[in-house]
Amino acid sequence: MRELFAVALPGLEPLVAAELDALGLGPGRVVPGGVGFRGDWGALVAANLHLRTATRVLVRLAEFPAVNFAVLSKRLVDIAWEDLFPPHAPVRLAVRATAHKSRLYHTGAIAERVHLAVAARLGSHVELAHPHDDGEDGPETSSSHSTVLLVVRLERDRCTVSVDSSGDPLHRRGYRLATAKAPLRPTLAAALLAAAGWRPGEPLLDPFCGSGTIAIEAALIAHGKPAGALRDFSCARWPALAAAYPALRKAATRLSQAPCPYAPIVASDRDEGAVAAARANAQRAGVDAAIAFAVRPFAACEPFSPSGLLLTNPPYGVRVGRARTLRDLYAHIGHVLRDRFPAWRAALLCPPDLRVTVGVALHPVLSTRTGGLAVELALAEQTHPDVRPRG
Repeated sequence: MRELFAVALPGLEPLVAAELDALGLGPGRVVPGGVGFRGDWGALVAANLHLRTATRVLVRLAEFPAVNFAVLSKRLVDIAWEDLFPPHAPVRLAVRATAHKSRLYHTGAIAERVHLAVAARLGSHVELAHPHDDGEDGPETSSSHSTVLLVVRLERDRCTVSVDSSGDPLHRRGYRLATAKAPLRPTLAAALLAAAGWRPGEPLLDPFCGSGTIAIEAALIAHGKPAGALRDFSCARWPALAAAYPALRKAATRLSQAPCPYAPIVASDRDEGAVAAARANAQRAGVDAAIAFAVRPFAACEPFSPSGLLLTNPPYGVRVGRARTLRDLYAHIGHVLRDRFPAWRAALLCPPDLRVTVGVALHPVLSTRTGGLAVELALAEQTHPDVRPRG
C-alpha cells in the first residue's frame, strides 16, 4: 500500500473525499489542498481515471528529516528514481518546492538538489523544466506528459517528496478543444453539480453555457463515463507500473457506474460561437446526443419541465466589467428565476457581493477560487417563496 494524495482546488476537498469513498478508495484524510488516502497501483489508476473534482493524484516517494542541504541531497539520491524514468531515455522533470518553518527555505536551491540527485542516481542528463500552472489554460492543445512533476515540501525541517502521477492536470479531460470566454474547468463544473445536489434523472438547464462544460460533465455522469476516459496518465510510462498498466486500467474501468434513466439536459447561450464550441466539445466527449443546445439570450429561457435544476456560471469580473452592468444583469437573472422558474432549484457561481443583488434567497454551498477571484456556489431550493416545496 502506498501513500497517495488527491490535489484539490480550495473548498473542493470534501467533494474529492466523497468521490474516493464512493470508489471504495476511502476513507480519505481531508487537509487544505486535497485528500490523503492509501492504495496500491490499482487504486492509483482508478483515482486518475474516475475522480471528477480532483486536480492531480500524487504518490509519496519518501519522507525524512532534513536540517541541511547535505542531508537533503543524500536522502534524495537514495530514492529509486529508476522506477519513474525509463532507462536510457531523456529525463525532463519539474520541481515544485515549498518550505515552511524550516532551516532550508530557499526553494530554488531545494529544486536544484532534487535535479542533481535524480541525475546522480540515473547517471544521465536531466533537464529541469518550469512547473506547469494548474490554473485554467484554455483549449486542450498541449501536453505536459513528457515532463514529470515532483512535489517537494519542507515543513518544520521534515521533507516530503511526491511525484505527480497524472501528467496534465485532471481538468484536461481530452474533449475541450474549443473554448468560449472565461471557460470553466471541468473539475469545477463537476464540483458544482455535486455541491448543488444534482443527480442524473433531474432536468438540468445551463443558460450561460459557454463551452458547455457543466452540461457535458452532467452528461458524462449520467452515461457512467469515467472522467478520464479520453486521456492517459503519466504513470502509464513509469517502469515500475508500465507492464501492469493496461490491465489495471481495464480493471478500473469496471468501476464505472451504469447509465442512468434519461432526463433532459439543456445548454444555451446568446453567443452563437460559444454554442458551436460547446456542441463540438460534447461530440468529442461522446455525449452530444444527450444535450439539447440552443442559441438564445437568458431573457428568452423558459422551463421545459415542471421542476429541475438551473445551474450556471453567469458573467462576472472581466467578462462584464462595469459594476452597474453586473448589478443590472444579476437583478434581471433574479426576475427571470422568480417569474418563470418558481418550482425550480437554482444555483449560481458568482462572487459573494453579486449574490445579494439577485433578489432570490440564495445560500452558499461551496466557496472556492476561479480566475483569481473568490467565488461561491449559491443555491435556492426554489426560486419563489410562495411555491410549496417538492414532495
